[in-house]
Amino acid sequence: MIRNYFKIAFRNLWKSKGYASINIVGLSVAFCISIFLFLTAYFQLSFDLFHKDGDRIFQAYLFSNNPEKEEKGSSMPMPLTPALKAEYPEVEAAARLMNGSSLVEYKGKYFDKQVMLTDPDFLKIFSFPMLKGSAETALNDLSNIVISQNMAKAVFGSEDPVGKQIQLGSDGGNQKQYIVTGVLGDFPDNSTIQYDAFIRIENHEGYQREKDHWDAMSHNVYLKLTPNADQASFEKRMKSFSKKYFADNITGLIKRGAKPDERGDIFAVRLQKLANIHFDKDISGGASSVTLIYALMGIACFILLIACINFINLSVARSFTRAREVGVRKSLGALKNQLFVQIWGETSMICFVGFLAGLLLAYALLPQFNATFKGKLTLAYVFQPDTLAIIFGLFLLVTLIAGGYPAWQMSKFNAVEVLKGKITLKRPGILRNSLIVTQFTLSSLLICCTIIAIQQVVFLRTQPLGFNKDQVISIPVGNKANGQQVLRRMHNELDNDPTILGISGSAVNLGVGKDHSTSRSVIGFTYKEKEISSDWVSVDYEYAKTLGIKLLDGREFDRAYPTDSLDRVIITEQMAKMIGEKDPVGKYFQTDTAGVKYQIIGLVPDFHLYSLKADQKPITLHLSHSESINYIFVRVTPRSLAGAMDKLKLVWKEVAPQADFIGSYMDENTDSWYKEEERLSQIFSLASGVAILLSCLGLFAVALMVIEQRTKEIGVRKVLGASISSIVYTLSEDFVKMVILSIIIATPLAWFFMQKWLDNYSYRIEISAWIFVAVGISAIVIALATVSFQSIKAALMNPVKSLKSE
Repeated sequence: MIRNYFKIAFRNLWKSKGYASINIVGLSVAFCISIFLFLTAYFQLSFDLFHKDGDRIFQAYLFSNNPEKEEKGSSMPMPLTPALKAEYPEVEAAARLMNGSSLVEYKGKYFDKQVMLTDPDFLKIFSFPMLKGSAETALNDLSNIVISQNMAKAVFGSEDPVGKQIQLGSDGGNQKQYIVTGVLGDFPDNSTIQYDAFIRIENHEGYQREKDHWDAMSHNVYLKLTPNADQASFEKRMKSFSKKYFADNITGLIKRGAKPDERGDIFAVRLQKLANIHFDKDISGGASSVTLIYALMGIACFILLIACINFINLSVARSFTRAREVGVRKSLGALKNQLFVQIWGETSMICFVGFLAGLLLAYALLPQFNATFKGKLTLAYVFQPDTLAIIFGLFLLVTLIAGGYPAWQMSKFNAVEVLKGKITLKRPGILRNSLIVTQFTLSSLLICCTIIAIQQVVFLRTQPLGFNKDQVISIPVGNKANGQQVLRRMHNELDNDPTILGISGSAVNLGVGKDHSTSRSVIGFTYKEKEISSDWVSVDYEYAKTLGIKLLDGREFDRAYPTDSLDRVIITEQMAKMIGEKDPVGKYFQTDTAGVKYQIIGLVPDFHLYSLKADQKPITLHLSHSESINYIFVRVTPRSLAGAMDKLKLVWKEVAPQADFIGSYMDENTDSWYKEEERLSQIFSLASGVAILLSCLGLFAVALMVIEQRTKEIGVRKVLGASISSIVYTLSEDFVKMVILSIIIATPLAWFFMQKWLDNYSYRIEISAWIFVAVGISAIVIALATVSFQSIKAALMNPVKSLKSE
């Protein structure tokens, strides 16, 4: 019997090749796009879940309930970790982690590597695989270094690295020797913590100065609690810890009018779960957004739903053309469940072919998808047991929804009514209309979201940043050269060049350059009993001039004043407001009790050191010949911009022959701040394009089926004198009404969801009503074009052919 079912199914599908092809194409495209989107979401949601005992690992952060708004920060003081381990037995292990980079030297060869500074407990907290050495002892000594497998291959080749000695640091006299005591497996792509090597945090140059200071924030802290410890109860127990060690912070906040939050805290040490770190922008500057992940999953479901709607509409429409077949089978004794299995089997075959085609399409297009969306997906994720279970469940769900309902409807046909010709499709059903409205609602919703997302990206990229980013080239120095020395040499080479308008340097890049690196230094201190927090940026002479930042008061750093490199600073307007000084030039402040007093010599307008996704922060610029210059900025004349990069590359070979030249234009770097938004708009564009294509495909097929059912009606209308335009209007009217209804439903939904998304931005657009009007008109035009093709074709038919047979 099963063999007979397959035969009948194959014959019916072959007989209706057009409809089968439409269904297979729609399902394969939907499956392909959904696989990409679900894999992307799965990859993001899997971040840091590979660590053993991940539910017991946390990142510590500082909570401050400021009068203006609450703030969270992950930067911690050096003595915090030893104090937590000493005072709380619930802390099984604790480790400080400081970002770093260093020049690695071995046998005269140099390598730029990311060498992190941490404590021995790091290897006990995280379960990165230890390939060589012991996690218990690998970082016991200050001269120990644990390297990654990738670094071992790059530096040592086929040699066994354990026991070998390497040098860290530049040639400027600050090199230090380390012994390799372990090799860690490379971090996976879904790891928040990335590394080339680890050394002890005591090797940090400022460690001795900061180890007892609770006001010097410099690193992240990770804790692993004992199995019986609970996060909520541990945070309650840490209230006394916060009052003991951060009393000055609490006092300062109270004087400013701060009130306890709902948990009774003004200032507190709290914990963030490891699984949430990747998405937490406030605490850890998370690289991704949960909203984006949910949007991806929602879009994937939308596309699958639209494909299912097409399938259901076509299957229901075709069921009426097969009504006599069902009636004959019933009259010959076929049971309802037999008819259901047969018809559902046919739709399952279409689903299976569509799903298989979708997988093949995904395999073929995966490299292009990864390149477009900067992804790291592989189809290996598809063959994970949990992924296979989800895919199999999805396949069953689609076949049940798309095939089960039409099969159930057809199996219910009354044989007598069918054979008398009483079951027809002359009056459209509520289900069919509802499904068409649903799919066009989803398509219109996605198009509206796409336009709004694109407008927000354009808005962010075109907003004034407070400095002139045009005609400026940013050059990362790297670890192979001394930034201070390179900058001086560039001045010597280029100061007399008329095409060069300014040269300066900074420890912090503006935007994201080709080194893909970003950093931030925030300093907190008390000024006139107020808690002050400011971005602390090391810069060189002519910083404001090179970036086109105008002085409001005072002066810029000047080589004629030797003390400028010791204790002088320039601040922004927002910093002046924070310290409460209307005329700040000449005023002094002290960042810690043991530190120097800094004098303010200049005031500049506020500018954005980081992207517009966050609020503008107070900024303090300082000059120091002992601190690193990590980036060199060169402003060129507009006419010389085209050849400036090549010229600077040649100069770079003279001033820093040991370092690679990876200069980039600053306007491109600042655009890179909004990669996530651009990625979101690209995904929305892809999804909305696929959605409207599938919707039109389904509408085209349904229109074709309906017009076939109304062929004789069209013939009668023509005989009675109806014009072609009136016939086209009659056939298209119902479809246009459904599209208009879908736009009415989609508009408030799109406005609500995109308002929520835009609320995440400090600088954002206002949604215009014209967006929805334009989308509505476009949807109507697309629907008319889709339906009119068949309508005009039917209206032009010879009525004799339509009426000659009954």
